[in-house]
Amino acid sequence: MDTNIKKELLRFISEDIQSGDITSVLLPKKKIKAKIISREEGILAGVRFAREIFHLKGCRGRIMKKDGTRLKPNQVVLEVSGNARTVLSCERTALNLLSRMSGIATHTSFLVSKIKKINKKTSLYSTRKTAPGLRYFDKEAVKIGGGHKHRMALDDMVMIKDNHLLVCNSIEDIIKKARKRHKRVEVEVENQKDAILAANCGATIVMLDNFSPTQIKKTIAALQKKKLRNKVKLEASGGISSKNIAAYAKTGVDIISVGSITNSVSGLDLSLEVCVSPKK
Repeated sequence: MDTNIKKELLRFISEDIQSGDITSVLLPKKKIKAKIISREEGILAGVRFAREIFHLKGCRGRIMKKDGTRLKPNQVVLEVSGNARTVLSCERTALNLLSRMSGIATHTSFLVSKIKKINKKTSLYSTRKTAPGLRYFDKEAVKIGGGHKHRMALDDMVMIKDNHLLVCNSIEDIIKKARKRHKRVEVEVENQKDAILAANCGATIVMLDNFSPTQIKKTIAALQKKKLRNKVKLEASGGISSKNIAAYAKTGVDIISVGSITNSVSGLDLSLEVCVSPKK
């Protein structure tokens, strides 16, 4: 596993343990076995990171279900063995990350299935609306769930948004400047006129921000009339949820981006159980 990822996992562990687990230290120094179990249906994501959390503190872990597995309740996803104090000190950190990532993957998979039933060419993308310090893990969970990561950081791709345009006052100027330095340039627009202008000026992706499905269809028709539709990718964003995502898929956009898959996470229910040996 990448060194930087290990450092992040160690940071998570330290955040919880701080100067020491003053409860687990009361336990006898004995080795135990434990297992992480699913409590509801969902898509598993992050099990290798959960195992690594235990590994980093000297415990052993055995993955029983791989990332991307569609879980049923009461399935064992990870077996752990090691010093009782250490296993229980790492329990919450491992469960928190595993639960969050699996929740993201589960919701992503649900939205992807809704899109693909309507339009197999349209893809679901995440946004930069992630919890600080968790972006790598959040984006990995999206990928495991069948979505795409979009930008990991500001240096990945030029994305000209409303506030950029308020500062520079000219879509044409900033697109031209961006295209001299970069191959991919995305522009956020709020109306059909600006969508056509951005496409005409050389934007490679036009984000239709807070457009209704009807507005998108009209914009696509206008772009087709001017022979610009095939020159750009179109992204629908803003106000999209499980309730209306099918309608957006029907419009024919290339990308649907949804911030809620990472910023409004409902974690998957998982728990760690110590395997108690029967008394002789």
